[in-house]
Amino acid sequence: MGEVVSSHDLWVIVPAHQEEERLAGTLRALAEQRDRDFTLLVVDNASSDRTGAIAKGFAADAPFPVEVLDEPEKGVGCAVDSGFRHAIARGATLLARTDADCLPRPGWTAAARAAMTDRPGPALVCGRIVARRDEHGPLGRAGFAALVHLAALFGRLRPAHARRNGYLAPYRMHAGNNMAVTADLYLACGGMPRRPSPTDRLFLNRVRRTTDRIVRCRAMVVENSTRRLRAYGIRGTARWYLDQGSDGRGDDPR
Repeated sequence: MGEVVSSHDLWVIVPAHQEEERLAGTLRALAEQRDRDFTLLVVDNASSDRTGAIAKGFAADAPFPVEVLDEPEKGVGCAVDSGFRHAIARGATLLARTDADCLPRPGWTAAARAAMTDRPGPALVCGRIVARRDEHGPLGRAGFAALVHLAALFGRLRPAHARRNGYLAPYRMHAGNNMAVTADLYLACGGMPRRPSPTDRLFLNRVRRTTDRIVRCRAMVVENSTRRLRAYGIRGTARWYLDQGSDGRGDDPR
């Protein structure tokens, strides 16, 4: 795409790899935000399908500026880091991220902006994730919620995450597909690890070594895809969220 000149301080970054089936839903959810004073950056991460074309087609009639960035180095960490640094170079001071298989609820960007500007200074904002209602029934959504709570408990109890190891804030799990961070803090902590998923825990610990300003925002809600639960099953998904890999089930299905 050509250069898009934007004065928006808030940028929303969406990394996307092989997401032609789900990306349109994410874009529609962003178009339905109550606060649409932002620039959207879709990072096409080495896709061979129509992911990039769908993002570019959406840009033509989008209610906010849209850019599409190609990132040939595969890995969600690479896509997020390239996207965040591109946005910062273009003037972003506030950064929010979701994924191309997620549905941010209509108040998501407004809540992210409010949480980052409520008090001056660098901050990481961690939102709340729930299961998408169009992928599983009540039992599947309950299972997803249980796995999220299990992973959060494991993270808090893990000895390596104790504050005695040089961390400035207690460990509280955050989801990379529902986060917001100031540009100053992103640069100060070194950014997202440039590696395949999972990257969230590594990034959180980088932040914890840099600041104690980690904010929880329950009003910042994203509906998360549960397709990993279908692909890996409960045991495999639990291993994934506990940072133990996919139990031999292949690549991350996202």
